[in-house]
Amino acid sequence: MTDAVVVGAGLAGSLTAVYLARRGWRVRVLERRADPRTPGAREEGRSINLGLSQRGIVALREVGLLDALAPATVPMRGRVVHSPDGALRFQPYGTGEDQILHSVLRHDLNVALVDEAERRGVEFRWGHRVTAVDRQRPSVTTDGPQGTVEHTARLVVGADGAFSAVRAGLARGARTTLHQEHLEWGYKELLIPVGDDGRPRTELRALHVWPGDDGLIVAHPNVDGSLTATVFLPFEGREGFAGLGTGARVREFFARRFPDALTLVPDLVEQFLAHPPASLVTIRTEPWHATAPHGRGVVLLGDAAHAVYPFFGQGMNAAFEDCSVLDRCLAAHPHDLPGALAAFEAARRPHTDVLAELSKRNFVELRDRLRSPLFLARKKADLVLHRMFPRSWVPLYTLIAHTTVPYGEALARARRQDRLLGGVTAALTGAALAGLAHRSRRTRGRRQVS
Repeated sequence: MTDAVVVGAGLAGSLTAVYLARRGWRVRVLERRADPRTPGAREEGRSINLGLSQRGIVALREVGLLDALAPATVPMRGRVVHSPDGALRFQPYGTGEDQILHSVLRHDLNVALVDEAERRGVEFRWGHRVTAVDRQRPSVTTDGPQGTVEHTARLVVGADGAFSAVRAGLARGARTTLHQEHLEWGYKELLIPVGDDGRPRTELRALHVWPGDDGLIVAHPNVDGSLTATVFLPFEGREGFAGLGTGARVREFFARRFPDALTLVPDLVEQFLAHPPASLVTIRTEPWHATAPHGRGVVLLGDAAHAVYPFFGQGMNAAFEDCSVLDRCLAAHPHDLPGALAAFEAARRPHTDVLAELSKRNFVELRDRLRSPLFLARKKADLVLHRMFPRSWVPLYTLIAHTTVPYGEALARARRQDRLLGGVTAALTGAALAGLAHRSRRTRGRRQVS
């Protein structure tokens, strides 16, 4: 029996394997796909580029990988907002030098984690598809190069993504709750290549956003000077993916809605038509874990437990924080695995439920509000107050991206600040109106005297 079987060799699974190996566990990772280090693996999958923020940074630092990954990341100090008229507007993420995000290619990060896990003695088995999960043994059965194999373990970790086979097995015959919601929008990826002179075609050290209520583009920089742009559109409608099926329609849509994208991506039409759109899903489930006889158990983490829309940039960071919290729970309950798993779920699930709502809300912000003068004024007021009172006033975005304050606590604090700012604004507005009324009365009095 292996100490731990981790299902999924993606970001969450590979990092979990590193944490467990550091703790002295014998770990086997099962993955249905091929080894990402094989030639051509980068081109085989589609994924949204990643913005590494504080929660992910802390986890990578804990396992000693942060410094080694630094050359593969690009710092993003804020957003560059693209307007239809070609104007660019920079919005800083925060007030401090450390309040930035780091763009990294999913493939590069995944390879680094797999390499580190193997260096620590983790065994990877590629091409193994899960066909059954027994939560009582616990065990996972796979079909793979060696045929059908049952893998028993003291701990089974389901880190196999939003459509998790482990989650499905955990739910079979048990009282579980699953909420799965697909966004009516999907996405495609485009590459913004370097220019003919080998230089970036636009500002590299920022996240680029093209907002709009009928479409949204977000672009992350890459270390080679290119940017990976993700185009979000409704699935249906004339100006959704369903209606943009010809080169003429695609060119007309982008020329009208995102004109500078045609300049930044010379082969935009060809790239856009080359692949079908992908879906976006949010998942909430409970419970995340099950206990088995003799102090054994099964647990979910990452997207298998709480997939979220990508619009707050927290999917990967929340998954990495899962790995860190699980490690701390194992340390706090060294001889009580069921207790460690229960503590992990209690510590994480309420906050990732909040993150799901925040991610849905931030979709509206990116799509609609980045062009609103009132919204921008509020953002500026938040940053000014944060600069004046760095400990007592922290914007919600800063709490989420640049701290490890639990998501639920961050939202509660931001709401208190909103109420305070609303009260101050109302008081100032009232005072200003009272002053105007007083001056008006004095003016009328002078006119009557004269």
